[in-house]
Amino acid sequence: MDEEQQNLRVEFRLRRQEVLGRGDFAYEVVIHEAALRIRKADRGVARRQLQHLLEQSERPQVTVRVVPFDRDGFTSSSPILLLDGPVPQLDTVLRDAPHGGAFLDAEAQLATYRRWIVEVQKAAFGVVESRDFIHDLARQT
Repeated sequence: MDEEQQNLRVEFRLRRQEVLGRGDFAYEVVIHEAALRIRKADRGVARRQLQHLLEQSERPQVTVRVVPFDRDGFTSSSPILLLDGPVPQLDTVLRDAPHGGAFLDAEAQLATYRRWIVEVQKAAFGVVESRDFIHDLARQT
């Protein structure tokens, strides 16, 4: 990935974080344990990222859940963001991959991702167990 693409992704993620931080709507985040353990920087940065997740999980409109490595029948994937709301025809999936992002909005694609997300949610820890898991991981980091 070239520097321009990296900068665009960082800008998008910072803007997304700003919008999510306003708290205008509720949302659920399901994170695979692999994403929590892979370090893109040093231990201090990793610890601050985990602490940020814990802080966000305490907000009433935010649900944070973790899918642990040991769940059978589930494999991790590239990041997926499902944007859904009261008008299903406007729902969109953002599939992030090393070669770039793709927005998917065809009904057949959405149906596939909705089913997949249900399976991810079934594999995830509950809210309290997820918070405890992240807290323990932050202590170990």
